[in-house]
Amino acid sequence: MLSKLLRLPAHHTPCHSRRRFLALGAGALAGAAVARPALAKSVAITPERSLSFHNLHTGESLKTVYWADGGYVPGSLAEINYLLRDFRNDEVKAIHPDLLDLLHAITDRLGTAKPIQLISGYRSPTTNAMLHARSNGVAVHSLHMDGMASDIRIPGHDLRELHEVALSLRGGGVGYYPKSDFVHVDVGRVRRWNGA
Repeated sequence: MLSKLLRLPAHHTPCHSRRRFLALGAGALAGAAVARPALAKSVAITPERSLSFHNLHTGESLKTVYWADGGYVPGSLAEINYLLRDFRNDEVKAIHPDLLDLLHAITDRLGTAKPIQLISGYRSPTTNAMLHARSNGVAVHSLHMDGMASDIRIPGHDLRELHEVALSLRGGGVGYYPKSDFVHVDVGRVRRWNGA
């Protein structure tokens, strides 16, 4: 077995079936392009790429091999899509494989196997609009809505160190939020900013 999802919520119903997971995994594959040149150099050439997550809002954890035998693993992508769903309404969207490769490169550069603590992954348009109304720090069309961004921290690693590593990879946007205790990473254009 390639992956392990722990503590699925009690309301996990057949609408989140394996078929739906696999369809969402295939959707992510269809949208995947060739890795960005800067990021491609940072992704280790290994027979497998794995990620470990802990969703701080749902309490769920996942450790999975998402890339093996020269390609992305649809079932693992579907499990990642579910774990990184909008926890406010359980809406699931395909997470872009470039984001997974960026997260893998970050953990590889940090030399850690500790789970990525997920503060925010996918955001539905409804959730993003609500957050935008509360804070001018939330973009009207955030890359979270496209499955191309996540807000993270990694246990045992200082936030400043995580921020510097993310910047050095040049995989997309990097936001530093020391008061809120997370780093935003996305696979949009390369840029940087500081938030609260």
